[in-house]
Amino acid sequence: MTTLLLDAEALYADLLRGVQKLLLSQPDSALVGIWSGGAWLAERLQKDLGLVGAAGVISSSLHRDDFGSKGMAASADHTKLPFDVNGRPLILVDDVLFTGRTTRAVINELFDFGRPASVTLAVLVDRGGRELPIEPAFSAARIHLDAAQRLRLAKDETGRFSFDIK
Repeated sequence: MTTLLLDAEALYADLLRGVQKLLLSQPDSALVGIWSGGAWLAERLQKDLGLVGAAGVISSSLHRDDFGSKGMAASADHTKLPFDVNGRPLILVDDVLFTGRTTRAVINELFDFGRPASVTLAVLVDRGGRELPIEPAFSAARIHLDAAQRLRLAKDETGRFSFDIK
């Protein structure tokens, strides 16, 4: 049996540096976090990078390809974009990238709000297993987990990150 130890705070520090580099190449970019772990990351990145305003939050609920079988969560509409997306470069932030289906759904949701100049994906952990041609421009870690395993970002009351693996 293999034990996987991931230091979420150390990976966050790597993500911070990676997003900072992405912002240098696209200075007018806005951060958009995927609900919920990506939203936590984007909020903290916004603060730690000293960016003006609030990061956006986007939900995949309305555009999921498994909507018919899973339905919609009771509080599914978490999308809040406090800026105009039209013509703006966006950095989409997520905690764990797996099949790519959530990212695809979120991009569809973004285009419901306008046409961004570009969408760049930055993730804390890329666990492989892609089912769609979606790749991050930056990932703090690349790992392999069995398809049945779940990796979730957790945040404590002080805002520190950790991982739950099931």
